[in-house]
Amino acid sequence: MPISRRPRAFAARLDSCTESTPLARYLLRAYLAALPTGDRYRDIAELLLGELFANAVQHSDAPTDRLIEIRFALVNDRLRLEVHDAGTGRPSLRTPTTTDEHGRGLYLVNELAERWGYCPRAGGIGKFVWALVAPSPALLAA
Repeated sequence: MPISRRPRAFAARLDSCTESTPLARYLLRAYLAALPTGDRYRDIAELLLGELFANAVQHSDAPTDRLIEIRFALVNDRLRLEVHDAGTGRPSLRTPTTTDEHGRGLYLVNELAERWGYCPRAGGIGKFVWALVAPSPALLAA
């Protein structure tokens, strides 16, 4: 029987605090390192995951003891990122002005992801925001 070397979907629950954002990115890098073409997703995926996770921490109205769940999966040739939180708020895309110090997270997700959106979580508690990341073109050998 052939052995599949493709990593399966990954999920982890992290504390809902800004200090967990680097851990979320680290877990994504480890997941991508196991993929033969993981480096083609890394830069954009890491940026988008950081923005989605930071938004879940900053904008969720869930109790602070609730965890944030991250999920990654390679679906065909697209990397699907998900960030689940127990908050009731919904993401809102806005165009930041040049003087805004905050508010660029979803703008970056909208610009860099192939597609993104949000859905209510099963059971009706909270939501998850997802983004699809297309692979970057392969680097040419020098």
